[in-house]
Amino acid sequence: MHMTRRTLLQIGAAGVLGAQLAPLLEAKPARRARVKSVIFLHQYGGPSHLDSFDMKPGTPPEFRGIYRPMQTSAPGIQICEMLPRMAPHMDKVTLVRSVRHEMRNHNSAGYYSLTGYAPPTDDQRLRDSRELFPAYGSVVDRFAPAETGTPTFVSYPHVISDGSITPGQHASFLGQTYDPFFIQQDPNGDDFRLPELSLPAGITAERLNNRRAMMDLIDRSTEILDISGRARGIDAHYQRAHTMLTSPRFRRAFDLSSEPLAMRERYGRTTYGQGCLLARRLVEVGVKFVTVYFAATIGGQSIVSGGWDTHGFNSVPMYPILNDYLLPITDWTLPTLIEDLHVRGLLDDTLVVWAGEFGRSPRINNIAGRDHWPQCYTVLMAGGGVKGGYVHGVSDRVGAYPSRDPVRPEDLSATMFHLLGIDPHTEVRDALNRPLPLSTGSVIDGILR
Repeated sequence: MHMTRRTLLQIGAAGVLGAQLAPLLEAKPARRARVKSVIFLHQYGGPSHLDSFDMKPGTPPEFRGIYRPMQTSAPGIQICEMLPRMAPHMDKVTLVRSVRHEMRNHNSAGYYSLTGYAPPTDDQRLRDSRELFPAYGSVVDRFAPAETGTPTFVSYPHVISDGSITPGQHASFLGQTYDPFFIQQDPNGDDFRLPELSLPAGITAERLNNRRAMMDLIDRSTEILDISGRARGIDAHYQRAHTMLTSPRFRRAFDLSSEPLAMRERYGRTTYGQGCLLARRLVEVGVKFVTVYFAATIGGQSIVSGGWDTHGFNSVPMYPILNDYLLPITDWTLPTLIEDLHVRGLLDDTLVVWAGEFGRSPRINNIAGRDHWPQCYTVLMAGGGVKGGYVHGVSDRVGAYPSRDPVRPEDLSATMFHLLGIDPHTEVRDALNRPLPLSTGSVIDGILR
């Protein structure tokens, strides 16, 4: 049966792309941007601040753990001895050691960390929904989009979940037009490529442009784009895909095989390591917001995969997980990314944010693990717009609560938007037509340079 484009659009609108019409947005003029791009390294599972960037060596053993602190290139800043490659680069880093909130479950805290908006309830059963707040990158795509030919928001290589998909990974009520360009392939795989960015055999860019012109003519004659907001969303996706198909510069960014072998080894031949290398290549071609997920799940059982959930399941202590997997990968890849951006002259224009959804409890539990702890944790920031060799906020004697300059996730979102030239108080209307600010937080002026 022959199907017209109108029919296909109607089917797509009712099915796969059955989202509500993106509501009216109240845009404000863009501010002067301090950075061009953000690389958001999301550490799902909740890294232990006490075993990484906010150590408490003077506390009793049941608090301090087994690791010792080591000096770094930044006077007065110590980090875990398991991060020796990171230590020389701490002069380029701001540590925010006083982040706090109240969400103790991975899905609700994860949503908070990906959007800067507190969920309606602290519930592990919080489900992904188009009614919740959009991801950071989707907000950037709406209010400060990248130049034509490059997507604004790219995320990979996982859709993170803990029992169910964690909310906050897409555009939500902004509409699917602002969803991320999502890549589920493994950047470390020998066959890593993006087939959707490859033109079919016999189709040249000129021929594709001719087809697009013909379809535009059909659209105008049938006024199809005026019939349905959903159809407009579909067409926006089509236009972006068309632009990227004909953009050799963007497609080349995904050709990791063109990188020198030594550089690929420097980042680490892991999914996360090559994902961070890809992030550098994406900001080089103008992508504004890149989210790299460390793992698809919170982890906990394995010492060779998964995220930062170090309760100590099945009587397995957290230290093999940290020793053999989490800290070595972090120490191999994070300093490489920061140094590579610095050497290439990209760090001043790129903000790197390393953050989980919460931290870990000061007291080690009876199976040698640390439990969920949103009351105080550390977020690392490096590069554009923020100070180097700087600590903002102080946690108390055991790392349980902020004792000075508390920071909330919405303050982090306000700061990122501000640095990208977006007024964090700009209003957007949600699915119920309620006006909401892009961020309810305040810019962390103390970390800005």
